[in-house]
Amino acid sequence: MSLWQHERRRWHGRHFRQGEFAPLFGPPPADEWVALDFETTSLDPGRAEIVAIGAVHIKGNRLLTGEALSLRVQAPPSLSEQSVSIHGLRHQDLQQGLPLEEALRRLLAFIGARELVGYHIAYDLRILALACRRHWGLHLPQRGIEVSRLYHDHLYRRYPDAAIDLHLAAICQHLGLPALPAHDALADATAAALIFLRLTLGGPLAYPKV
Repeated sequence: MSLWQHERRRWHGRHFRQGEFAPLFGPPPADEWVALDFETTSLDPGRAEIVAIGAVHIKGNRLLTGEALSLRVQAPPSLSEQSVSIHGLRHQDLQQGLPLEEALRRLLAFIGARELVGYHIAYDLRILALACRRHWGLHLPQRGIEVSRLYHDHLYRRYPDAAIDLHLAAICQHLGLPALPAHDALADATAAALIFLRLTLGGPLAYPKV
């Protein structure tokens, strides 16, 4: 971790040096990350409410699926037919969901000091940051690693004039990764983790055949 990153964590954690949130601001463990995905009621981070959380630990070259986190959240008021048509989670599917604050506490304990990995991770980080500020005035130090950017950069270095398909399914297909259910929080987090491992540990990529 660079000096700048260290100071950034210290600054964001200056009011949380004790208690349950203190582990978020320590130095991230070597070769460990958390892949994260949310299912929400809107694509607008300012209006979106969380209905499902998926997260999985990455350690070295391993994906620790046995330690994965998969949570459903109590149905928020903004749950609509439009959002249900995307993620498939209806009011009755969320009857046993956790209160949002409890779900977030479990997620933050799962993340600890690790950096976050994901597909469209900036959106998920924004959702998480807004929720943490609203509940606890908590500013998270993680920046996020975007797997579609990793994929683009790997291909662009070899094929600078190519049109690169950055849809999640297309990336997984090109990398020879298993097809997982779409718009499922844990499946999308797992897919992002597999992409991350393939791109950081695998060899050069050939351009996808058409």
